[in-house]
Amino acid sequence: MNKAMPEKMQLTSMDIAEEKRQQLKALFPEAFTGDKVDFDQLKRMLGGWVEPGKERFGLQWPGKAECIKIIQQPSIATLKPVREESVNFDETENLFIEGDNLEVLKLLQKAYFGKVKMVYIDPPYNTGNEFIYPDKFEETLDTYLAYTGQIDDEGRKFSTNTDAQGRYHSRWLNMMFPRLYLAKNLLKESGIIYISIGQDELGNLLELCNDIFGEENLVTICSRVMKTGGQKGVHFSPCVDYIIAMAKNIGELAPFREEISQNLIDKVYTKTETAGPRKGEKYRSMGLYQAMLDKRANQRFYIECPDGELVIPPGESFPGDKKDGAQVAPKDGDGVWRWTYGRFFEEKKKNNVEFIRSDKTSLVQPDGSKATWNVYYKIWLNDRMEDGQLPGNILEKFESRHSSAELKLLDIPFDFAKPSALIKFLMSVSGVKENDITLDFFAGSGSTGHAAMELAKEEGSNRPFICVQLPERTHEESEEYKGGFKTISDIAKERLRRIGTKLKEDLLEHDADSGFKVFKLDRSNFKVWEGDAEKIENLEKQLSMHVDHIGKASTSEDILYELLLKAGFPLSMQVEKRKLAGKDVFAIGDGALLICLDKEITPALIDALAETEPVQVICLDEGFKGNDQLKANAVQTFKARAQVEESAIVFRTV
Repeated sequence: MNKAMPEKMQLTSMDIAEEKRQQLKALFPEAFTGDKVDFDQLKRMLGGWVEPGKERFGLQWPGKAECIKIIQQPSIATLKPVREESVNFDETENLFIEGDNLEVLKLLQKAYFGKVKMVYIDPPYNTGNEFIYPDKFEETLDTYLAYTGQIDDEGRKFSTNTDAQGRYHSRWLNMMFPRLYLAKNLLKESGIIYISIGQDELGNLLELCNDIFGEENLVTICSRVMKTGGQKGVHFSPCVDYIIAMAKNIGELAPFREEISQNLIDKVYTKTETAGPRKGEKYRSMGLYQAMLDKRANQRFYIECPDGELVIPPGESFPGDKKDGAQVAPKDGDGVWRWTYGRFFEEKKKNNVEFIRSDKTSLVQPDGSKATWNVYYKIWLNDRMEDGQLPGNILEKFESRHSSAELKLLDIPFDFAKPSALIKFLMSVSGVKENDITLDFFAGSGSTGHAAMELAKEEGSNRPFICVQLPERTHEESEEYKGGFKTISDIAKERLRRIGTKLKEDLLEHDADSGFKVFKLDRSNFKVWEGDAEKIENLEKQLSMHVDHIGKASTSEDILYELLLKAGFPLSMQVEKRKLAGKDVFAIGDGALLICLDKEITPALIDALAETEPVQVICLDEGFKGNDQLKANAVQTFKARAQVEESAIVFRTV
């Protein structure tokens, strides 16, 4: 017994170690090379810095290690609401965010962590044409503000990537890596990301996704037919692009199903029932015996046909009794039926079995001679319509011309958009249900928002979306072609307005959310403390700046939504304005969060806030006007209320 104990304990320790390793891999797949931990990479992901050393197997490029630093750098930006560009701002759950998607993804981390069901992006394909992204990672916000004219910095602009530059693929990977990493954080465990890409970066993108999501979470690579025919190219005309589908956790991703196509119905479901309770229904016949079926002990038996003939799948073993249902255990090489006899008997009573005479049958009689009957079971179209069918990964119904046609109908000038029907298809097969969020942070002309609005209208339930788009300028020489739109984000917003109006006019049974809130990336409403001593030329000046630390141009609503995000509340939350002790107070989540931005806090207001039993209360620090005793009393008031209610109330000032 004592000799067995060490071995047992050793096995248990190994099992525990393996379980921990798998848990670590699930959290940090990018820190694994095959089944081995890259401890240097793991240290980087945990905030430590290790200089890049000897190369290992896997996708490597100049700048990869620097990307980890970028991911961990906090954003000093905020998202400011723009009511005048929004539609139904106070009611809608849809968001359109104008700004650099790297900064935006950072800002969304706390409020949307693990809440997004599906991400679809159509990033730059890196085909040799220029794409826009920040020249230096550390200058992301400043570069963005200069690019959009929000600060005066002539000559500062978003840089481009062309095939004439060195590190051409590296620059593209440096752009994609932090964005995909941050997007993964936002996905639910049952979530999925789809990434459209051309052949130029397909291989690199697949390796990058394996690095971030883990190769075991690859769902598939779809081929989308862009067009048929054409003479572009030298050796082959390029007619497809690709969509990489990666799960957050493929074990949590439900099976996919799509509607059965009319083409399949017309070709396969060709029979119509002539009698019985399912008279008039269409069905198809499937052989009850098929050669590839695995043998089972109770699935080789005689079946009696309408004229009394006994039939059985081919083989060398035969039941001893020559009667319907007599069984024999199959040996190697013996065929079996799909069902047991009990199942066959029940399905026959339901008229789900079909006997057809045939001279091509592979069934045999008890003496081994060829039978004259085939036995089939019926697959009913109505049943299959409910279950749907497994989608194929060759997508032929979503050509680029379909997108051109739908944009033309909306009078929206934009080239190379993906058809909204493609994204609607992906949402449907992926199981995007009511209130599931879909995110697109390379929104372009707004195809994802368009698709979500249409699907919501068709299903009669909301499919909230978050679209993020850089306000990339349209080419001045193409101003007339672009319909007067100055930026691509302007094009997307107008498209969403027009499709929302169109859906309201359509005579569909269901009503749905066809509005959207607009937010724009900007500097934080709170002045940022510059902690680097080398940058602080005058410490006294720096301290005095933070006595009045709110930007002069910031509105109450600007501050409100910045605090919402920082408190972990989605931007789509309904905000109710209440009067408490004569002061305006914003209530979020049925009063779970109370925000007071009044610049004069009173004891009566503190009591009124506490009496509503919130979970969290935020006030402006300047509202106390330096009265430390009043602030201390506020803290004690909330502590006392929390003790009475046996709960916790978080009170803080900003």
